[in-house]
Amino acid sequence: MTFDGDHFLDQRARRPVARITNGITTHLTWPETQIRIGEDLDGRDVLYLVGPEPDFHWRQFVDAVVGLALRWGVRLVVGLGAFPAPAPHTRPVKLAATAPAESAELVPRVGIVQGELEVPAGVLAALELGFGAAGVDAVSLWARVPHYRGGDALPRGQRRPDRRPGHGVGPPARLDGLRSAADRSRRQVDELIADNPEHLAMVHKLEESIDASEGNPFGVEELPSGEEIAAELEKFLRGEQQ
Repeated sequence: MTFDGDHFLDQRARRPVARITNGITTHLTWPETQIRIGEDLDGRDVLYLVGPEPDFHWRQFVDAVVGLALRWGVRLVVGLGAFPAPAPHTRPVKLAATAPAESAELVPRVGIVQGELEVPAGVLAALELGFGAAGVDAVSLWARVPHYRGGDALPRGQRRPDRRPGHGVGPPARLDGLRSAADRSRRQVDELIADNPEHLAMVHKLEESIDASEGNPFGVEELPSGEEIAAELEKFLRGEQQ
């Protein structure tokens, strides 16, 4: 299922890609926001919402997504995101969670950023509130990634929200390709900073800060493993709440 890109997306900001062969324009690939349907490794139905964030009509977008989820009987919604932080790439990626008030019991099972924050919201925040109002459990997992990576992709952050996505917090999937990409990414960063004393000093300082605060300079509580998170959320889905 594909959402109407002309209604939700700014095509000047997200331009289609033209295929040109020998001077002949043969095809345009338009940016799309899609819902894809599949199965996890346990045979359960899984829906993936993928694509660029809408530029327009967020309320209509949220209403459409929530309506589809209700029609299809979705039981749990898991958002995946990341934020830049003073975290060295040499340490495990930590998680924090956000959720609507109706799903507040899910947040401590992942990690809490203490205190009150006001930050520019993405559409994921609007979806959280929409699902909460509709009575559908929702939680977003946020990976804390090194700020010095800039806009580069960080595969370790992509796979960390669950070492087996869907085993409780998303669909179980084979992650061999992502693990290989994460290893390559780590080696590339090591090589980039190896010959730069200033970069090495920065990373060592970040490591000392992380280690001194038990890996938790943002106040995120000590986090369980991916398997422990999965087990807790599976218990929640079975109604085994304490």
